[in-house]
Amino acid sequence: MTGKRHSTTTAVALVCACAAAVLAAPGTAFASPAEPTPPSNGSLEKVRKEIERLYREAGTATDAYNAAEEKAEKQSQEIVRLARSIDKGQTKLDRLKARAGAAARAQYRGGGVPDEARLLLSDNPSRFLDGAGRLRQGQHATKAMLTEMSRTQADLKTYAKDASAQWRKLESNRKAKAEAKKKVKKKIAAAEKLESRLEKKERERLRKLEEEAALRQQSAWVDTGILKDAKGEATSPGKKAIAFATAQIGKPYVWGAEGPKSYDCSGLTSQAWAAAGKGIPRTSQEQWKRLPRVDVTNMRPGDLIIYHKDASHVGLYVGDGAIVHAPRPGRSVTLAGAGSMEILGVVRPDK
Repeated sequence: MTGKRHSTTTAVALVCACAAAVLAAPGTAFASPAEPTPPSNGSLEKVRKEIERLYREAGTATDAYNAAEEKAEKQSQEIVRLARSIDKGQTKLDRLKARAGAAARAQYRGGGVPDEARLLLSDNPSRFLDGAGRLRQGQHATKAMLTEMSRTQADLKTYAKDASAQWRKLESNRKAKAEAKKKVKKKIAAAEKLESRLEKKERERLRKLEEEAALRQQSAWVDTGILKDAKGEATSPGKKAIAFATAQIGKPYVWGAEGPKSYDCSGLTSQAWAAAGKGIPRTSQEQWKRLPRVDVTNMRPGDLIIYHKDASHVGLYVGDGAIVHAPRPGRSVTLAGAGSMEILGVVRPDK
């Protein structure tokens, strides 16, 4: 156990050490490119922003796809549950009907004379009193059986109605999922097409522009002094989530993926916390809506940082101003500056 704790602590320490390499310290200056800036640099920056926009929109569509998939899965499970309830209810109703039929046949064999009439014709007071008690019991049992039959029939109608409603919702979410999938593919294809038109050197410069833009934003964020107050320590589950997430570094981003070979942004964070023994919502938008929020200045390793106004991206905070995240198509799970994107807020899975 001690060895396990030691390895986890070491892993976190290594992450923080690696994180320092990707962060810009306050006041970081950016050197000019070694080669003269080509005339197309301005247009290349426009390309970079357009590609970023397309991947952002693909991220939003991916969240919609994941949400529809999660709902469809829950609805499918509910339909299965209702089908089992209907089957069980029908079996019960058939059994009650069989009992009612047996009672009717017994009365027919008795000459069709109701038990009440046979009781009144009895000339033995003792047998009369005994029969009266049995009659009352029989009447109560018959009444209870008829009530149970009526309730079972009502339950069956409710189950059938609920199952129909769930089918309609399932179909609606299947359509939403298909539409979101189409949108994701369209946005990714547009971004890839835009990038494919560039020459190899231009693609290299584009990658460098992306890195410099992220570093500038991270540096500006660190310069605010925000990390001075963020000194919280990871909880035991938080350390487990960090250890899981950092072990995925280098695996490719694939939209809709939850591992183990590839991840999208919320697939990574949800699986990291599942590995820590805590189930959290699947999508970044639901993580933002449903998990407890904390101020950025109070964040601690293990917290989730939600990005962009529409909460379409998420990363796991590992400490020292860094996150581990699955960035976008064409990239792999990596460490990045926590302030290198527009922060919407911070949520805490284990609050």
